[in-house]
Amino acid sequence: MQGRFIVFEGGDGAGKTTQSALLAEWLTGRGRDVVLTREPGEGPVGAKIRAILLDPATGDLSPRAEALLYSADRAHHVDTTIKPALGRGAVVVCDRYIDSTLAYQGAGRTLDLADLEPIAWWAADHLVPDLTILLDLDPVEGLATIGERDRLESADDDFHARTRAHFLRLAERDPGRYLVVDARASITAIQEQIRARFERLESEDPETLQVDRRGALRALFGAETSDVEGTLAP
Repeated sequence: MQGRFIVFEGGDGAGKTTQSALLAEWLTGRGRDVVLTREPGEGPVGAKIRAILLDPATGDLSPRAEALLYSADRAHHVDTTIKPALGRGAVVVCDRYIDSTLAYQGAGRTLDLADLEPIAWWAADHLVPDLTILLDLDPVEGLATIGERDRLESADDDFHARTRAHFLRLAERDPGRYLVVDARASITAIQEQIRARFERLESEDPETLQVDRRGALRALFGAETSDVEGTLAP
């Protein structure tokens, strides 16, 4: 069976963890092999990187150092968790991926996206999700639901406004791969939209889908198909 790579993105407090867990539970009930994972922090190596990145005790980090730590976590995560699962035909459901780096470290920390984006995709071995679900919510509303905040959640309002705006720009750039959902809707209503979109994905021809994904990479990097073909999910 064809492996699928599903990613949840969005601001803090938007419901990514809840919705990704519900999707994984539903897929498991349908007999699919499902790997529910997250970034940063999967596995022992990821846990150490996550502690550095999110613990308020870390204090200030150089924005470039922060971005590289996220990319290091992702490189290990892709190689040790995501690719092996896709190779055996599993559905990988991931809470955050490359868009979070582009939104938080790029737009949020105001790093040059022309520099950051190629590094972020290189770290991920150019592995493009089949579907990215963006749970969109005013960051003021999302952060209001969080008690004790981690190092990134504690950033100022302008930082979070920039991240939200960039998530939406990314979705506009590649609308065929994104499902943008109003995170103010009920948990049930949101999950229904996600399940319906996944079922549409399952009906798509895998070969056509891979051609579309190669096209997306060419649009991003100006690469020839042969340059990226070997990096796509099985």
